[in-house]
Amino acid sequence: MRVTSLRIYPVKSMAGIDVDEADVEPWGLAGDRRWGVVDESGTKITAREMHALLGFSAEPIPKHGVRIRDRVGQTFVVESPSTAASVLVSHKRQGSALPANDRANSWLSVRLGRPVRLVWQDDPSIRSIAERDGGAPGETLSLADAGPLLLTSEASMRQLNAWILADADTADVPDIDPDDMSGPALPTAPLSILRFRPNIVIDGGEPFVEETWPAVTIGDVQFRTTMICDRCVMTTIDPITLAGGKEPIRTLARHRRRDGKTWFGIRLAPTQPGHIKVGDTVRA
Repeated sequence: MRVTSLRIYPVKSMAGIDVDEADVEPWGLAGDRRWGVVDESGTKITAREMHALLGFSAEPIPKHGVRIRDRVGQTFVVESPSTAASVLVSHKRQGSALPANDRANSWLSVRLGRPVRLVWQDDPSIRSIAERDGGAPGETLSLADAGPLLLTSEASMRQLNAWILADADTADVPDIDPDDMSGPALPTAPLSILRFRPNIVIDGGEPFVEETWPAVTIGDVQFRTTMICDRCVMTTIDPITLAGGKEPIRTLARHRRRDGKTWFGIRLAPTQPGHIKVGDTVRA
């Protein structure tokens, strides 16, 4: 098994970018989800509530800044607010973050149609992985939801797309939560694995074998599996067109549901810092 792609998401809920290699820090890949979006009260805003966030992309620039691009190609450079006074934020176990300057907040607010603020996590070592999400003492994470990294498998994605095609003419399972789907449409082509917002994509092995791994070594870096990832409405939004639909939640609810949730991919915590790259060998 080998790594086929690496991806970081510099701003939480915005589109990610592919990288050929990445430093592995205790809280995730370097440059991944250290920025987030909040409202005026500090309540976090994600693409679950505001799908339009997925239409923005961000790339890291030196000294922890980001360059944000909107859907028409306009860009804005945001420098890390290292000297700003912290503000309260609602990200669990985070407490506070540093706000971007007013010009950056205005640029993004105009495009989203509501007042928002960009905030930067200046010290990721303070945010622990929740015990209920498989966290162990001393493990930390960025502004990601529940774990430092997400790994998905191309073999598992091929199986999911095969199920979607085979189940196209079947009725929805009766108790599927409508809030987990963003529209009535069904796909006309195989879904992209990017819908699951992975940091690491691998190929090789049997579908869903990754869920059996208590630990995995990628290149020379060891990781511990903290949990299998439960999936939400964000996966039903096309990452390119932003069109909503039923899949993959509709099919996951038939084949991959337990405890009232659907599951795809695994969350990892590094047990050591290091460096990984596309092409690295994956050993379970």
